[in-house]
Amino acid sequence: MSVPAPTHPCWQRLATGGLARLKTQHLGTQLMTKRLERSNDSVTAKAAEIHAFFARWERALAPELAQINLI
Repeated sequence: MSVPAPTHPCWQRLATGGLARLKTQHLGTQLMTKRLERSNDSVTAKAAEIHAFFARWERALAPELAQINLI
């Protein structure tokens, strides 16, 4: 599965608590999730960061990408 466009609503859902429901064994994703949970950044900034992360690590995050539309 390819990474959805930055304007796709899944990124907003992930930025507003959906990351906590993402099942992952990828350490980088786990660390980003914890950092963003504590962050005071805007939802838009968080969504952009999550998209950039998934775009960069697309090949390693295939199982996580398969879950994105289910969250």
